[in-house]
Amino acid sequence: MRTIDFAPLYRSAVGFDRLASLIETASAADATGYPPYNIERTDENAYRIEIAVAGFRPDELNIEVRENRLTVTGRKAANDEARTYLHRGLAARDFERRFQLADFIVVADADLADGLLSISLKREIPDALKPRRIEINTTVQPDLLESEKAA
Repeated sequence: MRTIDFAPLYRSAVGFDRLASLIETASAADATGYPPYNIERTDENAYRIEIAVAGFRPDELNIEVRENRLTVTGRKAANDEARTYLHRGLAARDFERRFQLADFIVVADADLADGLLSISLKREIPDALKPRRIEINTTVQPDLLESEKAA
């Protein structure tokens, strides 16, 4: 696996260490691919993550947001039934899937339907950070006195 040397970035830029950390984390992400997921942009400031969680009930799933990190975990309840499988091809294993969220991205809601967990996200920029128009004041020059006009 390739590694990226961020030393030149650290020497010439201040405050980008978090970005370098995010890139390193993304490159070292869990490569199992389970469960599969989609990330969709639904609007200029809205996103949706869909995770295939067939076989999981809502009480076996957990969604948590902490410090700009969305973590989705699935823990299958113990199955007390004694079963004899001739072939077991359905994945029913526990999982944990993490997503790094940008600043001001919040989880709006989550739905579970037809084996897909859909998590809606939206960008909520605080009013203090939104662009605002600044009015330009003009000062009106007083009319020149009649005696100054004649001169």
